[in-house]
Amino acid sequence: MIPPTVEASLRSPFTKSYFSPVPAALLEQNDSPVIMGIDEAGRGPVMGPMVYAVAYSTREYQDDIVIPNYEFDDSKKLTDPVRRKLFAKMYEDNEELTQIGYATTCITPLDISRGMSKFPPTRNYNLNEQAHDVTMALIDGVTKQNVKLDHVYVDTVGPPTSYQKKLEQRFPDIKFTVAKKADSLYCMVSVASVVAKVTRDILVESLKRDPDEVIGSGYPSDPKTVAWLKRNQTSLMGWTTDMVRFSWQTCQTLLDDPTRHSVIIKWEEQYMDSRKNAAQKTRQLQLQMVAKSARRKRLRTLDNWYQ
Repeated sequence: MIPPTVEASLRSPFTKSYFSPVPAALLEQNDSPVIMGIDEAGRGPVMGPMVYAVAYSTREYQDDIVIPNYEFDDSKKLTDPVRRKLFAKMYEDNEELTQIGYATTCITPLDISRGMSKFPPTRNYNLNEQAHDVTMALIDGVTKQNVKLDHVYVDTVGPPTSYQKKLEQRFPDIKFTVAKKADSLYCMVSVASVVAKVTRDILVESLKRDPDEVIGSGYPSDPKTVAWLKRNQTSLMGWTTDMVRFSWQTCQTLLDDPTRHSVIIKWEEQYMDSRKNAAQKTRQLQLQMVAKSARRKRLRTLDNWYQ
């Protein structure tokens, strides 16, 4: 059974979100506050989407049911079968983990690259900004489902102090804890970590053109991934935008490599940048020539007039 978070984004070139139905227990009057955890998967890879996930429940349900009975942890510490089994207990009709709500946003390679490659560079929508905006949109989406969040725990993107302040200003009625390694410290962040990781892994698998294709982990440091990029690079435009993040230096290096026989494309913004850089260099040379001429002729200035 495909997780609903995957089904919502499968083969979509554009960013999609999925919000699970809110568990009935969370909409009832309850003395236990509702807490949420937020984490991501796929920030560093050159291939596939970056997935943000939230998971939420009452603190009582977390402490009495989830922690004693289920071994959630930082998803990287769990095996793939364990991660998938844990997530399945949240969406399959098996009467387990029915009081955890969750949501995801899958930012596609196309949208990541498009944001990071805006022109002029001052308009670049960098990965941190994209992550912050997606996080806030997920929190907002859950609260609009009449879920009253008390405390949100976030695995940090960038400096935790400034990020926490940003979230507190956006949601003044919610308490926030933003921390490094939050997926190992707070149970609901661990749950979100598992949701994000499983969703991304299945989406990356879906990119394969046949079951035996080897694409590796998607990270630039993975020889299998680099081998896939080299093997599938075309002379014009490189790769398909549904798989590869063109804004990564790994891609640019391969596209610029003369041995790869790529068609070199000079984009308008690159031409404008080169003209601007040439004008700046010309101006610097002119100023240097004027300074040298002044020194030679020992021109009098207001500073040395009376010397």
